[in-house]
This record gives sequence, structure tokens and C-alpha cells, in this order.
Amino acid sequence: MSEQFINIKPGTLLAPVPAVMVSCALPGQKPNIITLAWVGTVNSEPPMCSISVRKERFSHDIIRDSGEFVINLCGQDNLADTDFCGVRSGRDVDKFAERKLTPAAVPGFTAPAIAECPLYLACRVTNVLELGSHDMFIGTIEQVGVNPALMDEAGRIDFSKASLVAYNHGNYYALGKALGFFGYSVAAPDVLKRRMEALK
Repeated sequence: MSEQFINIKPGTLLAPVPAVMVSCALPGQKPNIITLAWVGTVNSEPPMCSISVRKERFSHDIIRDSGEFVINLCGQDNLADTDFCGVRSGRDVDKFAERKLTPAAVPGFTAPAIAECPLYLACRVTNVLELGSHDMFIGTIEQVGVNPALMDEAGRIDFSKASLVAYNHGNYYALGKALGFFGYSVAAPDVLKRRMEALK
């Protein structure tokens, strides 16, 4: 064992992770929302994401049977909704109605997006991995929706306007200031100066 570290019990120490609301629905039934932090990008071409859901959660069977889910990224304005949808079950409450959230139609999907969220990724399930406490649903991203207010003059997403939140072992955090950009450590001085100025 390295003297530079203390070994502790193995666990889900990876942090921070995104706090998202995942919406799901079956035809003819009310849509539901589940808050998740076990979410990640798993492939670029085709673009794919994974979500991990406990079998006993109400949304698990909806996602399994529908073969789709919508990941709604959450901003600070959505945080109370995000927390509520993680501690209340869709078996007991209509979360869209209770939190006055607006279902937004996603082309080709039964599950809606959440209109109050800044961005969404609509995914079609391609694989389900039974892992233990959770089943991992791997989905191909077929639709991406962005609130127009987040777009800059060049047609790019200004993520600073989204005020996205992160989850870190039981607590929610605001993302801090931008510290760099991909490739900044090897960027030419003029590029580095220009890009860093743009991040302020």
C-alpha cells in the first residue's frame, strides 16, 4: 500500500457527477420523472449515454418496457424539482403536476422532455446490463434539445448560461468558473490568450 494514500472500503467515490432528471413514459399513461446521478457518456459515434436505475424504482420498468428515456440536464433554477423527483415515487405522486413542470413533446418519442430544463438528450435503449443493485440502460442519443436562450451569436451553446448543477456524495453543487479548455496545455500562446479571455 502506498504511504501517500489511506485505503478505505471500495465504493462509488467518483465525483462530482451530473444531477439529472430522467423522464419516461408508456403509451397512454402519465409520464414520470426520476432523478439520477449514475449517468454518463459511453460512446461518441454513435453518441450514446448510460443511466443506472435500481430495479425497485418505479421508472425502471417504464424505461425497460418503453425502450426509451430522456435525460434532462438540470440548472440551479431546477434544483428543488430535481431533489423532489429523487425522493418521491411516481407510484404515489404525479411529479409533473406536483412540481408544475411542463411535458415537452420530443419527436419520435413517447417520453416528453421537461420544458423548464435547459437541455435534453432523448435516448433509445440499445442494451440493458444487470449489474447488481442497478440495471444499466445504454441508449443511443437520437434527439438533443437546447433552450434557445443558451445559444450565442456564433450558434454555439453557452453552458455558463445553463447554470448546471453537480452531485457530490449527498450534496448538490453549482459548477465553478471555467479553468481551461480541451488542449489548453499545448495551445499556442495567441490561441490560449484568446480562448481564456472568452471563458471569463
